[in-house]
Amino acid sequence: MSKRVKICGITSATDALNACDAGVDALGFVFYEKSSRYVTPEQAADICQTLPPFVTTVGLFMNADQQQVEDTLSVVSLDLLQFHGHETPDFCQSFDRPYIKAVGINGMEDFAKYADQYTDALGILIDSHALGKAGGTGETFDWKLLPKNYSKPIILAGGLNPDNVADACKETSVYALDLSSGVESSPGIKSKAKIDALMREVKHVES
Repeated sequence: MSKRVKICGITSATDALNACDAGVDALGFVFYEKSSRYVTPEQAADICQTLPPFVTTVGLFMNADQQQVEDTLSVVSLDLLQFHGHETPDFCQSFDRPYIKAVGINGMEDFAKYADQYTDALGILIDSHALGKAGGTGETFDWKLLPKNYSKPIILAGGLNPDNVADACKETSVYALDLSSGVESSPGIKSKAKIDALMREVKHVES
């Protein structure tokens, strides 16, 4: 099965369309105000209006309250929610939207015990940061720590870039790859050349 690719931290229509042109499957919008890739719901809505069909839009939240998520969804129509903090399973499933749950692998003692709580999650995203901390560190982790034969799709994040994505495709059996800083020219600004190179590497491995 072909690896799906998501580019997260989209902040402009130009970056979004460049990613779509390169063949990216999903775009992520960060609604965590402390992030250098933060966008307002209004900004995300404007970008989404420019997108072609069949591109999944994902909203990233970290320890947001119920009202913030609902207010965001009232402005921008997102296909999928992505929760990165200490959100409970009940909270994650309360918005009438499919969701994925991020897990920081650093210091994780029992992945399955934690992830199994999120029975309705469409998939589990594994990043290099510690549990409950913000991602986007640009650091990889030992991919041997990835769970084997887990019941839900696994999305790999953390330090991926055009130089190592081929190895990620060859060495892991993850469902999807999630990148942000690895395809940027500066924080929050995506590089068309890096996105194009990334997708060439992914397609080359799978050809």
